[in-house]
Amino acid sequence: MTASRNQNSTQQTPVLYLAFELGWNEWKLAFATGPADNPRLRAIGARNLPALLKEIHKAKARFDLPDDTPVVSCYEAGRDGFWLHRYLASQGIANNVVDSSSIEVKRRGRRCKTDRVDAGKLLSMLIRWYHGEKKVWSVVQVPSVVDEDRRQLHRDLLELKGERTLHTNRIKGLLAGCGLAVAKIDEDFAKVLAELRTWDGQAVPPELHKRLLREHERWQFADRQIKDLENERARKIRTSDEKPVERFGRRAIGVCGQWRSKSPGAGYAISRTVN
Repeated sequence: MTASRNQNSTQQTPVLYLAFELGWNEWKLAFATGPADNPRLRAIGARNLPALLKEIHKAKARFDLPDDTPVVSCYEAGRDGFWLHRYLASQGIANNVVDSSSIEVKRRGRRCKTDRVDAGKLLSMLIRWYHGEKKVWSVVQVPSVVDEDRRQLHRDLLELKGERTLHTNRIKGLLAGCGLAVAKIDEDFAKVLAELRTWDGQAVPPELHKRLLREHERWQFADRQIKDLENERARKIRTSDEKPVERFGRRAIGVCGQWRSKSPGAGYAISRTVN
């Protein structure tokens, strides 16, 4: 019995767990070595990497851990993207970027996707996940810097199309207030606007006319940028050195915005990127 207990104890390597709660001005850190620990909670300035390393060193001293003790960390995917993950990896820290929408919550305590989970709760879930409870969340598949950069053009194009639609709807809404309608908004809208007449045969009121022209200028700006980006995308596809199948795969990834990983070594069932 004694020999078996000693063998199990030697197989257990100490680990320092670290959970981040990332804010714009402040980062909250939670440290522990296991579920029975009273978490060590600290706050540092956002993006203060020297202070982060200092707190990790202090946490190892607080829990009587050697300096070479491995660190396992996590944070929720969001505005901060993947740069912190890459930095932690460069420091030898095994980090996990967690899909916010996959985090388990109590049925009576449903939360919005934008609500941040506090560092203490993330820490407890990280410990559970590390010890085999893989269903507590899904881990995001972090893309390479090159792959992430490839998506910028496609994402910008989607945003610009959304802006153009916004301007189109605003123009149509303003015209509807006068009982007017146009079939479409295009480059010739200014000419069409000058010819429109209200129910009593009057032209569009002068101040509304000016506002509509300003809105159309914004529409034109978005439309020009959309055409420029579409031309750039087509040119990149034509000149790409990738095989046709690879190009198709990357375009499909850009459209759906997510990957599904079935790698047995990934340690999770579903992985996806965050737009």
